[in-house]
Amino acid sequence: MEKTQKNRMKPYIWKLLLVLVLLAVPLIFSGSDYIMLIICIAMIYLVAVSGLDILFGYCGQISLGHAAFYAIGAYTSAILYNRFQIPMILAIIAGAVLGALVGAALAYPASNLVFHFLSLATVAFGEIVYQLLIHSPGKITGNFNGMFTDRMRIFGIELSTYKMFYYFMLVIAVVFIIGKIFLTKSRVGRAFTAIRDNSVAASGMGINVRKYKILSFATSAFYTAFAGGLYMFLACYVHPDQFMQKQSVMFLTMLLFGGTGSVIGPIIGVLAVTTINESLRFLEEYQMLIYGILLLIVILAMPGGIAGTVKKIYWAAKRKFSRVSQEG
Repeated sequence: MEKTQKNRMKPYIWKLLLVLVLLAVPLIFSGSDYIMLIICIAMIYLVAVSGLDILFGYCGQISLGHAAFYAIGAYTSAILYNRFQIPMILAIIAGAVLGALVGAALAYPASNLVFHFLSLATVAFGEIVYQLLIHSPGKITGNFNGMFTDRMRIFGIELSTYKMFYYFMLVIAVVFIIGKIFLTKSRVGRAFTAIRDNSVAASGMGINVRKYKILSFATSAFYTAFAGGLYMFLACYVHPDQFMQKQSVMFLTMLLFGGTGSVIGPIIGVLAVTTINESLRFLEEYQMLIYGILLLIVILAMPGGIAGTVKKIYWAAKRKFSRVSQEG
């Protein structure tokens, strides 16, 4: 009886330890504003990549244009705040809603496309948004001058330090991850998975494939656009070059490197790729080459990403030990 209770307590103990570590992060790195800034950016990426996982990992719809939704969230929130004095958090939500609407509008005609045709459509969409940013009237987006804004404020409290922003992002990340868990475990999530596994069979079972593809695009775009708005008020400045194709490739690299169709995969992928990026900062001009190498490694050696590979090794070892114990 006591052994059973201990086994039940183990998951809660690990979760408690994880929470304590996350809360202690600013205390560990409080002496370095640069490291805290990178951690805050990584948490913003986590929201964006979790959104991409809903689309690609659970629904099987690839996107190489998610930097466009990231840009929509960033610029919309900045414009609403700078020009209309809308509170920052409401501006970010409005930017995310606009991103979701644009994602749904894109998904409607693109829902019949698959594989490379869909990826090319999202690449084209990303390029269209980039061209709009650099060629729009300067008073709207600032074109090549970029846009400036103020630091994040919540209920009149300015998040003046990266430590404060980190705790704010910790709450946001937890909310979005919990939202993703509830979505993927729901009837909608099961429909996503059925479409990913076999869209023809899913349609035969009565699932409205187009409807759920549009829903997955809209949800994914909402996550990524929300992350873009958060980035805008963290950096207080954005430039169109921050939303080029390499940003979309980085999101996809993070997802594939960590593992798709899971909660832990995007977390591992964001942490790993962010660490690699910062370690190889002096090779910035070769960034796309590095991403290409990482993608090749994942595709050839770890098709399930780090999370999938670790899970596979764990179950293989467990089967082996159980076989040995039975033979013994």
